Amino acid sequence: MFDDDAPVLSASRVAEHLNVARSTAYRYLQSLTSTGFLEENDGGSGFRLGPRVLDLARLARKGIGLSDLARPIMRELVQETGFPVLLTRRTGSSVVCLEREEGGQALRLSYERGQVLPINAGAAALSLLAWAPVEVVEEVLRQPLARFTDATVIDAERLRERLSQIREQGYAISRGELDPDVLGVAAPVFGEDDTLVAAVSIAALSHRVSDAQAADVAQSVIRAARELTTQVTRLEVATV
Repeated sequence: MFDDDAPVLSASRVAEHLNVARSTAYRYLQSLTSTGFLEENDGGSGFRLGPRVLDLARLARKGIGLSDLARPIMRELVQETGFPVLLTRRTGSSVVCLEREEGGQALRLSYERGQVLPINAGAAALSLLAWAPVEVVEEVLRQPLARFTDATVIDAERLRERLSQIREQGYAISRGELDPDVLGVAAPVFGEDDTLVAAVSIAALSHRVSDAQAADVAQSVIRAARELTTQVTRLEVATV
């Protein structure tokens, strides 16, 4: 309903547009205000867009640019490893799949572009969580952790230790923690000021990849993530 001609909306106008009672429209508006998507004008004369909308616009611009930068690098990683490659980023306490490049293996994955994934299972999610701000990690660990397979780590202290190990080695490896029989290897992508922006990962059938092979694949994933980090940083510097 917001546009150049209507930067401020009243509860009455929203109620009329949605064909609901004014009290119902006001509850909707208050809910959006409490989460920062709207702000109420001084004196209660109406509602305008809030700062969360600006955050979403910023993330949308970054996401589009990030995907454009990532696709060539992801295709190279597919050619190098033969495995499907994913680009993911954290949104709150969830993970979103931004891009996917198919590999040579006949591997059916449940990860599609735009799909929301859990943050506590799988190499990509753990990589994003390992380099997330401390307050985000602690908030996740305070919540009940969902179990997806017998290999999923749901104990908060064990997961905290796991995240520390991932940071030390610079990448994450998971076997059957989100999908049974699937191996994941992921590495973080950073922007300016070492801010985490995404993760690059591969997925493969676990029984076809030994630990030694997984370690070799991890080096390829790390190189791809570092190359994308360089590209992202250059773009951010160029657009400042």
